[in-house]
Amino acid sequence: MKKGSIRLLLKGDQRADRVVPPSGFTAHLTLFVSGAMAFLAVFALALSLASGRLADRWASELARAATLRINAPADQRASQTAVALKVLQQTPGVASARALTSEEQAALLSPWFGPDLPIDALPVPQLIEIVAGVPGYDSTGLRLRLGAEVPGAVLDDHTRWREPLVDAANSLRRLALVSILLIGGATAAMITLAANAALAANAQVIEVLRLVGARDRFIAGAFVRRFTFRALVGAAVGTILGMAGVLLLPDASEAGGFLTGLGFQGIGWVLPLLIPPLGATVAFAATLAAARRKLKELS
Repeated sequence: MKKGSIRLLLKGDQRADRVVPPSGFTAHLTLFVSGAMAFLAVFALALSLASGRLADRWASELARAATLRINAPADQRASQTAVALKVLQQTPGVASARALTSEEQAALLSPWFGPDLPIDALPVPQLIEIVAGVPGYDSTGLRLRLGAEVPGAVLDDHTRWREPLVDAANSLRRLALVSILLIGGATAAMITLAANAALAANAQVIEVLRLVGARDRFIAGAFVRRFTFRALVGAAVGTILGMAGVLLLPDASEAGGFLTGLGFQGIGWVLPLLIPPLGATVAFAATLAAARRKLKELS
């Protein structure tokens, strides 16, 4: 659209605005659709950002963590554990390594076997927690050395289940972004229907305006301004309600996991404020296209 048309859209024209009825089902439909879609867009955006943070956290934390499992007879387990700890202390890139206590291993198994598991009476391997430093250690070389010095040691760097988790978080983020696009498309479709209904309902008024010399640009501008303003107001209300809903969600915590980290953080609170102007832009484009098409049909 030309600069003059944009200025006219922002400034308004009282004569042209009388062409569009100030109330009616099209007004309520536009306000409701814009508000509802903006409300959903806020939560989709929050889900997208939370999924991104989750993927980054899992990628960084799990990449640094590893577990060494000592599968040895009970009489050799302590000695092999001591040798393994010595090897890990001498390995460049290993920040820390410690053997888990019996209580810690029992706590890991309690979700499956209950809290009264007699771990000392079971052939449970000894676990050693490894935290990698920067830039990390050579897992291939470490496996070879452990294989030579600690026959019962099995190094698990969590690669097998780390990558699927990160991929799942990234897929959830992409799904949220697709949802935002679908919300925008649904908003455009509903506003187009409302604009078409308003134009059809005012067909006689449009015919009279043409008879007295009104141009289609003048008539279309009236509909574009009114529907764009309705969409802006509706999206603003929906965004405020959506941000209030996100604000009431529980804060992120280790115990709650992903379900407690769906809110915005820091500069992220600014992003929902872009939804109302984007909604108004969608309404502007949809109404302009609908008005031009409908006016041609009424010619």
